[in-house]
Amino acid sequence: MTLEELVRLRRVRDLVDREYAGPLDVPALARAALMSPGHFSRSFRAAFGETPYGYVMTRRIERAKALLRRGDLSVTEVCFAVGCTSLGSFSSRFTELVGESPSAYRARDHTAGEAVPPCLAKIFTRPVRGGRAAGAAAGGAGKPVTNGEADARGGP
Repeated sequence: MTLEELVRLRRVRDLVDREYAGPLDVPALARAALMSPGHFSRSFRAAFGETPYGYVMTRRIERAKALLRRGDLSVTEVCFAVGCTSLGSFSSRFTELVGESPSAYRARDHTAGEAVPPCLAKIFTRPVRGGRAAGAAAGGAGKPVTNGEADARGGP
């Protein structure tokens, strides 16, 4: 992969970060990267470790978590606010990435995390398939960090 391709992929990833709630599909993202859809999908996965669709859904679920923590919107309103068009698909994907349903997540008390700086909260609340976010962020290659391991790694 050339440096020019990496720059175009980064621009498309930034576009997804900004326009996550809009209608995004692989052919449109590939056009923005000046690549064919197949080459774009393979290159994106090689560069960022997940498919373009997976990245879009991760961004959407990440934003949905923030909206659900606020508590002033229903699950359906959050679903449409983040760009999902099917409540069933949104709920399934949310449950897969977060480990609990959107309504259960919304009902849970989130006030304990208010003292955590947003930059750290983002790392530990990022939805990742299989619940690997906290372990991966702490350098555990997908394995949850226990208190003893955190001390040995010099982490929190």
